[in-house]
Amino acid sequence: MKQPYLEAGRIINIHGFKGAVKLESWCDTPAVLAGLKRLWLQTKEGYVSKRVLHASVFKQFVIAHLEGVDSEDAANRLRGTVVYAAREELPLPEGGCFIADLIGLPVKHADTGAVLGTLTKVDPRAHGDLYTVETPNGEALLPAVEPFIVRIDTNDAVYIRPIPGLLDGGAEQV
Repeated sequence: MKQPYLEAGRIINIHGFKGAVKLESWCDTPAVLAGLKRLWLQTKEGYVSKRVLHASVFKQFVIAHLEGVDSEDAANRLRGTVVYAAREELPLPEGGCFIADLIGLPVKHADTGAVLGTLTKVDPRAHGDLYTVETPNGEALLPAVEPFIVRIDTNDAVYIRPIPGLLDGGAEQV
């Protein structure tokens, strides 16, 4: 089941004395996080909505004023808090998928359908993502580029066409 709320960033500090918070963005760009109208905070009871009153990008961070956070003390209490976005409010390019939907998917051979391992981590990089795949031989790193990645079906698997030795284990070997 796909998660209704996805991690979008973390409150790392306060900004000023009127309750603004400084956020580290985990979105594709800080502008995506700054453009959200609502952020969600996870509590013991579930997710609590906080309307974004104002947000702007400052360097690689986002400065935001959240509903109900109107003092330095209130903002300080949120320091370290992970913020979430509703899945349907995040932009997704045609054919794209969320990293959260990839974690835990089986990795299958595109030609045979054989299960080669499980995708356990996605490390976004400037020149393309790097997937960590848990195989029977240990962890292996897989560049998320053609010709390795053939197709991704977030309801089924990541289909790859590996070269010999690519998934033989030992992340340092790949």
